[in-house]
Amino acid sequence: MNEAKDTRSTCPYCGVGCGLIIESVAGEIRGVRGDPEHPANAGRLCSKGATLHLTATPLIQRSRRLLQPAWRPERGAPAQAQRWDQTLPRLAERLAEIHRSHGPDAIGFYISGQLLTEDYHAFNKLARGLVGTNNIDSNSRLCMSSAVVGYKQSLGADAPPCCYEDIEQAGCVLISGANPAWAHPILFRRMEAARAARPEMKIIVVDPRRTESAEFADLHLQILPGSDVALCLGLLHACIWEGWIAEDFIAAHTEGFAALKELARGYTPREAARLCGIQEADLLTAARWFALSPASLSLYCQGLNQSSSGSDKNSALINLHLATAQIGRPGAGPFSLTGQPNAMGGREAGGMATLLPGHRDPADAAHRAEIAALWGVDALPERPGKSAVELFEAAARGEIKALWIACTNPAQSMPDQALVRRALEACELVILQDCFADTATAPYADVLLPAAGWGEKEGTVSNSERRISRVRAAIAPPGEARPDWQIVRDLAQHLEPLLRPGRPGLFEFERSEQLWLEHRAATLGRDLDIGGLSYALLDAQGPQQWPFPAGALRGQARLYQDGRFATPDGRARFIARPWQAPRDKIDAKYPLGLNTGRLREHWHGMSRSGQVPRLFGHEPRPLLRLNPQDMPRRGLADGDLVRLSSRRGEMVLAVQGDARVRPTLADLPMHWGQDHVSGRDSQGRPLLGVNALSQPAFCPDSRQPELKFTAVAVHKLDLPWRLSAAAWVSGDAVATVGRALSALLSEFDYAHCLPVAAPAGLPPEEGLQGWSLEAASAAPVAPELLRRIGDLLGLRGARLLRYVDGQRGRSRLALLDEGGHQARLRAVLTVGSVGEGAWVQALWRSAALAAPYGRRLLEPAEVDLSDAGPPAAAPSPQVCNCLDVSEARIRAQLASCAGSPAERLAALQQALACGTQCGSCLPALRRLERSTAPALVSSAPCLESQP
Repeated sequence: MNEAKDTRSTCPYCGVGCGLIIESVAGEIRGVRGDPEHPANAGRLCSKGATLHLTATPLIQRSRRLLQPAWRPERGAPAQAQRWDQTLPRLAERLAEIHRSHGPDAIGFYISGQLLTEDYHAFNKLARGLVGTNNIDSNSRLCMSSAVVGYKQSLGADAPPCCYEDIEQAGCVLISGANPAWAHPILFRRMEAARAARPEMKIIVVDPRRTESAEFADLHLQILPGSDVALCLGLLHACIWEGWIAEDFIAAHTEGFAALKELARGYTPREAARLCGIQEADLLTAARWFALSPASLSLYCQGLNQSSSGSDKNSALINLHLATAQIGRPGAGPFSLTGQPNAMGGREAGGMATLLPGHRDPADAAHRAEIAALWGVDALPERPGKSAVELFEAAARGEIKALWIACTNPAQSMPDQALVRRALEACELVILQDCFADTATAPYADVLLPAAGWGEKEGTVSNSERRISRVRAAIAPPGEARPDWQIVRDLAQHLEPLLRPGRPGLFEFERSEQLWLEHRAATLGRDLDIGGLSYALLDAQGPQQWPFPAGALRGQARLYQDGRFATPDGRARFIARPWQAPRDKIDAKYPLGLNTGRLREHWHGMSRSGQVPRLFGHEPRPLLRLNPQDMPRRGLADGDLVRLSSRRGEMVLAVQGDARVRPTLADLPMHWGQDHVSGRDSQGRPLLGVNALSQPAFCPDSRQPELKFTAVAVHKLDLPWRLSAAAWVSGDAVATVGRALSALLSEFDYAHCLPVAAPAGLPPEEGLQGWSLEAASAAPVAPELLRRIGDLLGLRGARLLRYVDGQRGRSRLALLDEGGHQARLRAVLTVGSVGEGAWVQALWRSAALAAPYGRRLLEPAEVDLSDAGPPAAAPSPQVCNCLDVSEARIRAQLASCAGSPAERLAALQQALACGTQCGSCLPALRRLERSTAPALVSSAPCLESQP
């Protein structure tokens, strides 16, 4: 009999590093829950983590996973499955040939912050120790490299000095360039609880957007994009003028303050406020709260990092901590929030072009010699390696001949997608090592290597607070998929005889722990020394923070408490850098600044989270948001389609007015790639998603690209012909139909295709979900394209209802799932003008009975339906993902809730339970409470209304 098994592991999403308990039966993952013993989350999970098991169902394993190695006989041809023993020798020969013909630097590696530390170690040793190139970089370059440089320049080492417990200890929390309410929700829950316990805590949010984090704050500094350095210099000027700096600390523990003080002289609060576009009084308030708080903590992320001056922004914030001695104490310090689950571990393992293992520098000959000796090689390469953007630029020029990509999707996530596509096409050999077969990068790969997924791997990860957690396999990888480090080892063992014949093997690893022990050896005596840790200790005592040297009883929660920093002389460095504007310039042609944020329920390119239809309930369509003031002058109304263009590319999107967006700015989530929203550009070429617009300009110190700011223009489009298609599908058709619809997006001037969660009432079928395609064109849709879509959605058979007006170019097809009064719409296809048959699409989404509508299902939009009662209404947006509670239901409930805001919110939660699980929707619930008046003033309890 197959028994249920619980396996403790770590979440593979953000850098909070939440502990998971994976529930599996008979080799299948059936559920996940938060680990109550893990110190990062104490049992809580966000909506993404709580639905992880839905990304590992048997249906997804067989329909979306890479299950065998595969090789394309030529570019554009279908990949042909092979055995490992066929692929590995052939691939080794191909790499060796490129190595002989063009040298080691013709080979590049682009890896991922989602890899485990052991995987990172294997790739790093392969690139530098065997191939002999420093051309290895990680997608962490896109999110964390400016934080690395900021810590190293100011404090001497890439070591966040804080821990999560500091949230409870802080008197003032400054959140800069981050939205933890959505991006790090478990930490945000701790902040909410901390302020509830200590209402005197002050929270300041610095963000051009009015995010849910900003709504929670006591003070929101809605600065202009890119003005963070000017803000910090203005805050420092105020602190100096008011005597709020810690002169004794500065004298005893720092260097360089005189130069910084001279620079800050020119950034008076008035001038800094002008540069930032905020009120001088608000700047002064922020300075007072930060400097005079018993303990001030800063939390920051991509708003500081993804910038052409990202390192300067990080250092400017650290300057404030040093000047006011807000560091090295409980509740105080600069705390970079990590974006990926093991970006920190990758930095520890040296898995970037600008790093070596153990926080060493590849430009330092002594550091290179230390790692060469540890690895058993003669020497490490001296030539500087290329960072992420530079790798793809070099490939586009033909300098990089082979590119090995692992666990990342650069054809969606890298800036300047036109350049990235040219680079992939120009490479002689592209190797893609991934879990999934259908990412945007996969069509460019010559070789596909199937990797193990999140619940199938053994190893370790490090989270934002330097805490190392174990990752454990709950099930075996499907098919022939292997853990990433094993794929590297197996290929290396075939490559070694070709590149270093007769020499001892470098990759004699049988278990992940052996790689980890070699990694541990690289940390000994360094600032991140983990000589006292082992798999056994982590298994017995749980996750631990570094440093944890031999003989230690526990890790060090906070760094620099003795005032001695990781610099040669022990003194921290003030970095004096002036404010610089973003690289992309606003002008008459491109008058708006585009900010790329994220959606609450999704993560990065959505290759994993996009498999869960219910995660689309909160934001059911791609939208560009503008401030309502910016819309009338462009002739725009909510729902209009616009062409969003930059100096590099364009997108077509629906627009929505949103007062939370600052005037002259535009806001678009980073997730919307070509797989979900596309169309044709003005030259008829396929649109490549949000990063077709973004720029490759990067910070000169960190080489992190400025993804957070792009100058754009917005122009209304006249696309009168609209198509709406949707179907409920199940089994293997889920992936087949989704891929086929996605492939059709560029047949229209605009189109998006998204999954839809199946509501209650539909018959139970394996993996049942919906696919919804919305499209628009300047000209009527070609009959052949309509036929292809109809065939994909199964619009045929005796239960198909059809209405066609050939003269007007209108049509509607509706497929019923059964006859009689219990019939529901299985699939629909509507072609016509704007809004044509929108209520039919809503009827399909709701899975309501179709019989009451009868012949009206086929009547044109202008037919009077007054005698039929109201047509189906569009579904209300989902607010609580965990319990699928809609905005309409919440507003109806709040209408019967009386009392103070806190009492109304508590009564709402008692009635509907929304916000009681992961808590990610709590900011939205507070906003709805403020905007929904009670129907009657009453002291009666809030009673649950009918949905």
